[in-house]
Amino acid sequence: MSRKILIINGHPNKESFNFGIAEAYRKGAESTGSEIREIVIAELDFNPNLQFGYQKRTELEPDLLKAWENIQWADHLVWIHPVWWGGLPAITKGFIDRLFLPGFAFQYRENSHMWDKLLKGKTAHIITTLDQPGWFYRFYFRRPSVNQLKRSVLQFCGISPVKVSYIGIIKGSTPEMREKWLGKVENWGKQLK
Repeated sequence: MSRKILIINGHPNKESFNFGIAEAYRKGAESTGSEIREIVIAELDFNPNLQFGYQKRTELEPDLLKAWENIQWADHLVWIHPVWWGGLPAITKGFIDRLFLPGFAFQYRENSHMWDKLLKGKTAHIITTLDQPGWFYRFYFRRPSVNQLKRSVLQFCGISPVKVSYIGIIKGSTPEMREKWLGKVENWGKQLK
């Protein structure tokens, strides 16, 4: 079964292992005949600061408009990012702040605290790298980046289910460990997870 898959890479450093992860996922997914598009957030030309909050709309830059077209196009979103200080890299958070807007990703109902989820029908997979064991991040720190991206953004906007995978411990990992992880990610791509 082929799908329309959008890989969103949230690491600002092109020399990071996250770029290898994105390539491995792409390779696996391409073997299924799926259509693949990619967004490398660090390559986009945009102001990550939601300057006026939600009081006043800031016009979207051309790169953000193109990113939004890709998000609308996709059936499945694959988010790849490191965990820094328990959360998302600043550029990734800025991308979300600027793009997942009322009227785009969700819409509050008039005179209500309820909202319409405008991205229903899409699924997602978050692949995050850590410098600690995934179980430790989950149970000791309560996985704040996952709560933010999975629950407060993606599911809030109607994307479901959202699978989460941890890769690490990255710091001090050997080339053999990294190759094993890349093989696992390529299999996820083949399984369209």
